[in-house]
Amino acid sequence: MKGKKLAALGLTVVMAMSLLAGCGAKTEKASADEPAGGTAADSSAAEASADGEAVELELFSTKTENAAILQKMIDGFMEKNPNISITLTSEKDAATVLKTRLTKNDVPEIVAMGGDSNYTELQGAGVLLDLSGEDFVSQVQEAYLEMVYDVNVDQEQTVYGIPYATNASGVLYNEDLFAQAGVEVPETWSEFQDVVKKLKDAGITPFELTFGDAWTCLPEWNSMAPVIPAADFTDQRKAGNATFVGTHEEVLEKYLWLLDYAQDDFMGTTYTDGNAVFANGGAAMMINGNWAISEFLNTNPDVKVNMFAFPSVDDADRNTVTSGVDVLLAVSNQGTDAQQAAAKEFIRYALTPEVAASYIEDQFAFSAVHGVEQTNPTVTGVSKDIAEGRVSNFPDHYYPNGFDLASILQQFALNKVNGMADDQNISETLTMCDEQYDAANVG
Repeated sequence: MKGKKLAALGLTVVMAMSLLAGCGAKTEKASADEPAGGTAADSSAAEASADGEAVELELFSTKTENAAILQKMIDGFMEKNPNISITLTSEKDAATVLKTRLTKNDVPEIVAMGGDSNYTELQGAGVLLDLSGEDFVSQVQEAYLEMVYDVNVDQEQTVYGIPYATNASGVLYNEDLFAQAGVEVPETWSEFQDVVKKLKDAGITPFELTFGDAWTCLPEWNSMAPVIPAADFTDQRKAGNATFVGTHEEVLEKYLWLLDYAQDDFMGTTYTDGNAVFANGGAAMMINGNWAISEFLNTNPDVKVNMFAFPSVDDADRNTVTSGVDVLLAVSNQGTDAQQAAAKEFIRYALTPEVAASYIEDQFAFSAVHGVEQTNPTVTGVSKDIAEGRVSNFPDHYYPNGFDLASILQQFALNKVNGMADDQNISETLTMCDEQYDAANVG
């Protein structure tokens, strides 16, 4: 069920951010100690190479942030499998580079990417290997396989990508500032409003927002949009049977309320600068994901941060942690039989508990692998929700490429700052959402 609660399927852990774009492109490599584990991959991956001949693979990652840990994994795998050589490519402008390579039939043997519309484009091009029959598929949480099925073209129930790392988005909060104001973690929208007002009354800035970077306008929407509108909205919108107008007004009404309790210059604050302010106790909360935690700790190792599910509505049972597939592992069907077999051996190795645990520990992420739990105290606040399956996928994973919701929401917030009436702002913004969605929803 898109964008809504997934049934409790024995989840123990969860996954914005989608691909990060930047200036220029380069290949990054990192060498480091091998992570522990790899027992399942010890089964002579030399069989993955034809007649014992050397096999060369490229692993293309769409996240520059995980280059070092991926290189650790590669080094560990190659030590156990000397016939297989893997080169890591970590591109800053990954989406553009990968699309360009796709047009040239130059698809890397292994692709590590998010479970979003960029994956859908690659899967829809018919260049990914069907991994449904591989034994290692059973090691992955079914809930995250369903998320990948949902973004397959026509929602095909075929495993073209193995969910690996997942993330969580919600409300990051400073435990010391909550204690100072005498407030507790809220579970409903009304409780959330009370907490915010008490923080402000105590002289504490409730929210640090970083809307100088447009993508940071998305977490608020991604938290509320799976809960407030109808459960099947994304399916109905894609089919042309629903619109944002008439369904998302409450989302934007609550969004505007949040802006009243942010720091003064939230439109001019960048993600980097806002993270530093939050890390040093400048605000009690930030609406974002687990990917920001490492930034906080790099600035202030002593900050006590945790996370809770954004309480979108007053029915606590309906509120969810926004979670999705941050990294999936896919194999090109364009390579030789030996390359495909070797690529599958690497995935088998990556899925071993010790290796999977080393990845999520390094990335402050969660795992899609059964039994691999994120135990870092900075995210224990969402562990129970995740264990009970109270998670929703990122709704923008279901929106078509070209629908620039981040920029629309950034303008929405700027309209608020510039004094536009709330009703007009909401109406114009949702109309723009429908117009841009329709323009992008082709093919």
